[in-house]
Amino acid sequence: MKVIFNGSLLDQRQTPCDDKGWLPGTGIFETIKTVDSKPWAFSRHMRRAINTASSVDAKIPSESSLRSCVELLLKEQTHSPGMLRLSFGSNGDWLGVHLAYTELASPAKIMTYPHFASTEGSQVKRFPYDHRVSIVDFAKSNGFDEAIVLNPDNKVSEGGVSNLLIKIGESWWTPPLSDGALPGVVRALVIESFDVGVRSIDASEIKDIESAFLIGSLRIAQSVESIEARALVQSSDFKREIEAMAVRTSVG
Repeated sequence: MKVIFNGSLLDQRQTPCDDKGWLPGTGIFETIKTVDSKPWAFSRHMRRAINTASSVDAKIPSESSLRSCVELLLKEQTHSPGMLRLSFGSNGDWLGVHLAYTELASPAKIMTYPHFASTEGSQVKRFPYDHRVSIVDFAKSNGFDEAIVLNPDNKVSEGGVSNLLIKIGESWWTPPLSDGALPGVVRALVIESFDVGVRSIDASEIKDIESAFLIGSLRIAQSVESIEARALVQSSDFKREIEAMAVRTSVG
């Protein structure tokens, strides 16, 4: 597998990253969907990375250098669709990998994660990412695809590795950043493009959720089939609208 390491195209085995494309140590990362070798919403992802880099003392290359390296990587390591991950380590190293990605076509069955998750540092996409992947692994081990995560105040924050879009009554909502939600790129686009409000959602309201999506840069808008076996309404028209919006705002 070819990767970009500190600006050079190299074989993965010539770099310190593992075979899944993760650098050792700590840092921040961005995961970006690619279609036909074009990264979606690239500028927004880079803006988020720049805004959070100082929290881990990571350094971001110049935009022109980064774009040139990404273009080279996507030509060399082709997948469509694909997953582009850019990682910026606290030690100054940075890495780009382009991996195959399988679209999530089926609605998700989700549960409520039984442990509270701290909101401290939740607005930064950090690696190692094991603490978030372990939530999804827990859900899968119990027969679900994802989990609703609650903060210590018993408020809904997000999914294990996704933002949440929730319909209660006649309104669509997403939890606020102050309750532990990651400032997701697709989350921001949905708020800007549609009549979606931002408010705290207490755990007691989970039973009132009528329809929901898991949203994120790879899945865009994955319908939620059920919450702990309680079937939800499938909002297919809204799903198509979100997907069309993602295409319109994808490149740049």
